[in-house]
Amino acid sequence: MPSYEQLRELLDPTTTVLLTVECQQGVVGTESALPELAQEARASGALANVARLVSAAHGSGVQVLHAVAERRPDGRGANHNARLFRAAARLPVQQLSGTTAVRIAPPIEVAEEDFVVRRLHGLSPLAGTDVDPLLRNLGCRTLLVTGVSANVAIPNAVFDAVNLGYTACVPADAIAGVPADYTPAMVRNTLALVATVTTTQDVLGAWKRAGRAD
Repeated sequence: MPSYEQLRELLDPTTTVLLTVECQQGVVGTESALPELAQEARASGALANVARLVSAAHGSGVQVLHAVAERRPDGRGANHNARLFRAAARLPVQQLSGTTAVRIAPPIEVAEEDFVVRRLHGLSPLAGTDVDPLLRNLGCRTLLVTGVSANVAIPNAVFDAVNLGYTACVPADAIAGVPADYTPAMVRNTLALVATVTTTQDVLGAWKRAGRAD
C-alpha cells in the first residue's frame, strides 16, 4: 500500500478521474440481470464504497466518469464472438438503451458535471469508446477504477489504462466479482502488478489532505 503522501500525490484532484464501471441498475441494482454479482456488490460493501468515492469526488473537484454497457433492442453492433455475449443476450433483464437497466444505480449519485459514456460493444470501458479522448482532454494522469466486475470489465479497464499511458489506481474494496473470493485473488495476483492498490478510506483521506493543503 502506498503512503498517504504518495497517494495524495498520485490522486491529485486536478489530474485524477474517477471511473465507475457498469454500476448500472441492470447489473448491480435490485432487478439485475446478474443477481449473484449484484448481491456480492452490495453485500461486500463495494457499491456503497463506490457511492462514497463519487460523493467525495464531487466535493473535491475530481472529475467523475460513469462507463455504462448497453445494447440496442435489435442487437445491431453488439458482439457475438464469445460465450459471455451469447449468454447475456438470453438473460431476462437486458441492458437496453434508454431503459431503467442502464441508469446508474443507487446509492451512486450522478452530478451535472459527470460524464456518462455508453458502449454498445466489447468488454472494455476504454477500448473503442470516448473514454480515452475525454481523459486526455481533461488532463487525466491517474485513473481511479471502481465498479464491476472483477472477473472481466475491471481488469480490462486497468490493462487498457496502463497500455494507454495512464496510472491506474484500484480501491480494492470498491470493486466486486463472483465468486466472492475471486476478487481478492485477482487483486493480489494480477491487478497489484500493474496498478496501485488502495482502499476507499485511504482515497478519501488523500483527498481530504489535498483539500487542506490547498
